[in-house]
Amino acid sequence: MLALSVKPPTIEEVKKLTVTDIPIMSALADFFRDSLKKHVKIDPYTVPDPFANTEEYDYLAIVDKEKPARIVAIMALIGDQFPKLPWDNIVGRRLIKLPLSKQDASTLKYELMPKDTNNFYPFRQSGKIGGCVMFAFQICGQR
Repeated sequence: MLALSVKPPTIEEVKKLTVTDIPIMSALADFFRDSLKKHVKIDPYTVPDPFANTEEYDYLAIVDKEKPARIVAIMALIGDQFPKLPWDNIVGRRLIKLPLSKQDASTLKYELMPKDTNNFYPFRQSGKIGGCVMFAFQICGQR
């Protein structure tokens, strides 16, 4: 579901997350990963973060509809590699898919996951890599 009326969370909103928000984000990320795995194969290893690459990505945040500051996942899609994914089925009723700029995706990632690199899992369809994803259950602490 693409909700244009909902804006991506700001750093200030993310900084206000409480200790109870993190397990909710983690549980929603687990649901999202399971839904995504029905349509793509997620590799079992991580790769460097997609922000320094010269390859152009489309960045997305998957957020909780009830509280958009709860970032469930950050994705970097290679162009229109998977435009036909059934996003409504993947995100379900509780999550929203929001487009992000490269700068916003990077800033939010570093706020939630201060570890410098190798935070994203590549995913593929028919053997072809379509992008990478970082899940909230990977959060190691905020800055």
